[in-house]
Amino acid sequence: MSDLPFWLALNRISTLGARRIRHLIETFGDAKNAYYASEKQLSELGLPPKVLAAFLREREQIDPQQVWQHCRDLGINFIVLNDQNYPALLKEIYDPPAVIYFRGDLQLLSQFTIAVVGSRKTTAYGRSVAEKLAADLARQGVVIVSGMARGIDSCAHRGALKALGKTAAVLGSGLDVCYPPENRNLMEEIIKNGVVLTEFPPGTQPKPAHFPMRNRIISGLSHGVLVVEAAEKSGALITADCALEQGREIFAVPGSIHSPLSRGCHRLLKEGAAVCETAADILFALGKNVSEEAATAVDLTPKQEAVLAALEYEPVHFDQLIVLLGLPAAELNGLLLELELAGMIKKMPGNYYLRVQE
Repeated sequence: MSDLPFWLALNRISTLGARRIRHLIETFGDAKNAYYASEKQLSELGLPPKVLAAFLREREQIDPQQVWQHCRDLGINFIVLNDQNYPALLKEIYDPPAVIYFRGDLQLLSQFTIAVVGSRKTTAYGRSVAEKLAADLARQGVVIVSGMARGIDSCAHRGALKALGKTAAVLGSGLDVCYPPENRNLMEEIIKNGVVLTEFPPGTQPKPAHFPMRNRIISGLSHGVLVVEAAEKSGALITADCALEQGREIFAVPGSIHSPLSRGCHRLLKEGAAVCETAADILFALGKNVSEEAATAVDLTPKQEAVLAALEYEPVHFDQLIVLLGLPAAELNGLLLELELAGMIKKMPGNYYLRVQE
């Protein structure tokens, strides 16, 4: 039998984290020997009594071959830490996952990657900025990494996909558990145009303790981390802390001084994070060239320019635009649609419009 089923079996033991699995395999030479090590051998290795007891108890209930076959039946691929195709950036961190389960194209993660993260609770400003920056980065060939959570994460993935770019989603659950459930279609689209991955075995439910673990993978897979919108206690700040420990560059988008959802970003900026207003800010800071072709501005007609000039970076109601511009409603509707299709504005609920590009 291949050694891979034993990696998967070890990864199902509840008390063995990534570091313990790696230590066991390094000590015993391979995953099979580590999995079948005697109680005495494991005790001499220094496993705490509770960890050892759980290991001995749980492995009696696990059939490595069945665990391996279950993944295959679900269409889930996996890669282990000693595989030469394991993501190189992630392997560099202090505690890389022993096993990565994935669907999609894992080799995308050998390309240039930027994490785009933020709060689940968002403003219209944060959502539009996340989507636009992710799209602009994706047009420059950057793979966008995020956590597929509600809010900024979902906007980042969607921005990359709308730009026909690539994106990677890191889950805090098993791959057969979509969380949040309303992101099922988004998850399937990411699988087709990128990769969805996790360190948690199939069937694992999204528990609060899983998300800080997931965050170290998001930053570990990325050359830099961009925080778009984050409150003072946002989980996105955990990702930024992980990035700092891993030696990654941190960027933050400034927001309104009145918004509590920008205070986390402002704290990062005070502590030395780089200001990000455009995709070029990130690319230049990390020594990457900006493709002029991808960054070329859209040519506007005089009327489109007038509409864009009347819009602000806070939502403006359609009726207010009619008053400001003196245009018939039907003509204004057409101009707004053209600007929206060009990615320069965004329509918001309640017939409000928001400018998202200069």
